[in-house]
Amino acid sequence: SAMAAAEQGYEHAAAEVLQAVARHLNCLNDENKSVRKRALEGIRREVVERGLPGGVLQLLLSSLLKPVLRSLLDPMERCRELATEVLRHFIRSAHRPEEALPYLLPALAQRLGGPEIVEPAEELRLALLELVTLTVEVCGKKLSPYLDDMVRILQRGIVDPFPDVKKESCRCASSYAECIPEHFHMQSESLIKPLMQTISHQHSRVRVAVIMATGTVIQCGSGKSVDDVISHLAQRLFDDAPQVRQAVTNVVGSWLLTLRDRYSYFHKLIPLLLSSLNDEIPEIRHLALSYWSRVGLQWQQENEEDLKDKLDFLVCPVPHYPVGVDRPNLGCRELIFRNLSKILPAISRDITDWVAGTRIKSSQLLGVLLLHAEDHITQHMELLLSTLYRTCSDEELQVVQNCLKSAELIGTFVSPEVFLKLILTSLQKAPGPTHLMVLASVIKGCPGSLLAPHRPTLADALAHPDVCQASEKLAFLEQLLSCVQTLVTQCGADVGEISLQLLKVLLTIQALTSDLQLNDKVVEVQGLLSRLQGLNGLADLYRRHMAELMAWLSASHQQWTSYSVERLQFETLLLQSGETSTNRGSSLTCSAGVLSCDVTYKDPEMRLKLFTVVSKLLLKAGDTLNSQGRLADHLQAFLTDAVLPNLLWHAGRTAAAIRTVAISCLWALLHSEVLPPAQLLFVRKDLMAQVVAALDEDSKMTRQMACQIIGSILLLCTDQLDAETLNTVYPELLKRLDDASDDVRGAAAQALTMWFQRVPPDYDRTTYRGHLEFLYRGLLVHLDDPDSNIQMAILGVLKVGSAICPSLLEKEVEVVREKHRTPWFCDELLQHIQTLDGSST
Repeated sequence: SAMAAAEQGYEHAAAEVLQAVARHLNCLNDENKSVRKRALEGIRREVVERGLPGGVLQLLLSSLLKPVLRSLLDPMERCRELATEVLRHFIRSAHRPEEALPYLLPALAQRLGGPEIVEPAEELRLALLELVTLTVEVCGKKLSPYLDDMVRILQRGIVDPFPDVKKESCRCASSYAECIPEHFHMQSESLIKPLMQTISHQHSRVRVAVIMATGTVIQCGSGKSVDDVISHLAQRLFDDAPQVRQAVTNVVGSWLLTLRDRYSYFHKLIPLLLSSLNDEIPEIRHLALSYWSRVGLQWQQENEEDLKDKLDFLVCPVPHYPVGVDRPNLGCRELIFRNLSKILPAISRDITDWVAGTRIKSSQLLGVLLLHAEDHITQHMELLLSTLYRTCSDEELQVVQNCLKSAELIGTFVSPEVFLKLILTSLQKAPGPTHLMVLASVIKGCPGSLLAPHRPTLADALAHPDVCQASEKLAFLEQLLSCVQTLVTQCGADVGEISLQLLKVLLTIQALTSDLQLNDKVVEVQGLLSRLQGLNGLADLYRRHMAELMAWLSASHQQWTSYSVERLQFETLLLQSGETSTNRGSSLTCSAGVLSCDVTYKDPEMRLKLFTVVSKLLLKAGDTLNSQGRLADHLQAFLTDAVLPNLLWHAGRTAAAIRTVAISCLWALLHSEVLPPAQLLFVRKDLMAQVVAALDEDSKMTRQMACQIIGSILLLCTDQLDAETLNTVYPELLKRLDDASDDVRGAAAQALTMWFQRVPPDYDRTTYRGHLEFLYRGLLVHLDDPDSNIQMAILGVLKVGSAICPSLLEKEVEVVREKHRTPWFCDELLQHIQTLDGSST
């Protein structure tokens, strides 16, 4: 009876309202828009503002619905707005709003779902979409018969120009999909296209709404649509807005947990979720990790029977696991292992994409995958290594760093026997800096105990000429050094067993590079190599391996050319080793033999370079070749076999350059004072003849050094030179006083001074009077030289030479005194001669 009374009360109230709005309803068809507006305002006042009970509104719905729906077509915007407000109130408050659906949904579809925009006002389109959303919330499953109309409305709303309409449409789509999933799947694919058209909208909130709607639509609809949206969601992982990336993480994580067809799409969805593990925002990283752990645990529970054996061994700690990294649960690891063959090819492709962001994301994801795959990496090694070889040359530093971390994981989880066989084979076929970068990182990640048996093989491979001599480019040599340094560090105190091979590689790097910084780094690594073996510096290191190094290089010296790397290695060894190059007799003998042979028989350019090295060593002979005083044992052979043959005159500029460098080497040898007079006497005749011939060379430097060498020979061969040899030398020296170079003239004057000092006591002044007259007259001519420095030098020579035959010189001076422009030099010389006569008296 109470219900009947209530119904009766509702009917009475409804009748009153209908009576009050009857006139308003009639005015809705008036041609005057103001009349229509006042009529709708009156209806709103009676229906909305009075706060009528739901039962009354339900009774009014049948009478007012159609007239109000027709007002949605009113040309006046305000009228349409009022009609929308009234409809919203009916749907929200009426007891059975679903009764309005047969008329409401078609009307809304007509207004919102057409191919063209029918409602021009953006705010009104938004209000109508909000009305649709309200209808979905209120009516729920009762909307299933109107699937086609709803889909048309949502399709149009999602691509609406007004951003707020887009967002409202996405919210409405999500609600509708959740209400009728059993029916929605038939039309869910229809919404994918408009959603993907809007997913890149300029407003981040719109992008978030689209992503969330996509997640719900596919969750409640057809899983086949995953293929259509996966690339778009992947692109949103590069979005500048964190909330967009977070939305993608939420959607993908939810799919992996609840999507009906998720097992079919694991290989496509897992990379998206794992990419968020490296997001720059901590909240997103934590969200992704939470989802991923739950996904792994859920999969583990669903497949517990298959994992029974592996679950029994979970308590066993994993040896050599990366420090500071939490190991993923078994379900996560198994998911990666079972899908890795499908994921890796895509990663290998994307990691070389032209977009830098894609390459960075792919390189980050690769490291995450390898950390999960652990020892299952082995079966994918060829693809992984080829990918790393390509990407380690990327211009983006972050990509390279990520790939090197991945290479370290390969070293951690893969057997050294496996990765060394693959890497070293590739390195020997086509050695490049990226191969060495990968090798260095793999060595760094490999546990020392596992790598120990393979160290000799690895060191031999690096020291092989096809590898260490493959390129002179700085990038290659830097990575080669990095490999050596990593291997030295990895070996620690056990590096002694491969010390020789590594030192060969380091010598090769020094020989091939002209970069000072790289050379300094090589010296640092050599120092580390020495310290780890308990040696006292580089000297001890070279001393330990000197014999083997010299034997290694000298074995092939007969085939050297000016372009041979071995020649550069030999020069570097001699220059770098310092005094250690003579610490063993065999080493010195070998080096002397190599030098003697090669500067005699090799091509001119080769001889030039080797003589240059010898000259550098001889200038510091006390610290290098003669540090133990044993160089003299080899000098006679060196002079006879190497120096003298290269002083012979041959036509051409190259031959002249060789004579110059040979003269330089001879000068360095004499200047170092390591040549015993006895050995010099043995070759003095041939040597003096060749040096005298060099006085006529075109090179000023050669002529000057020839004068200096003659002076040194005269100095060393005290009382050992006969008159015939002396008489052969002085005319050539006298000619050099007319040289175009003052430096050469000065050197010739010094040599003549030494000549006078070495005239032996048995030099017959009567027999050789003609020689002395010629020499005195030639010198007196230059005593009147325009250059005062030359005059002083010649005066010094004549003062020394006056002791040989004072009377003859005095007579010659008297003859030329009056002819000289500067007779005071003659006067000074005469005074000196008179002093000699007085002292002799």
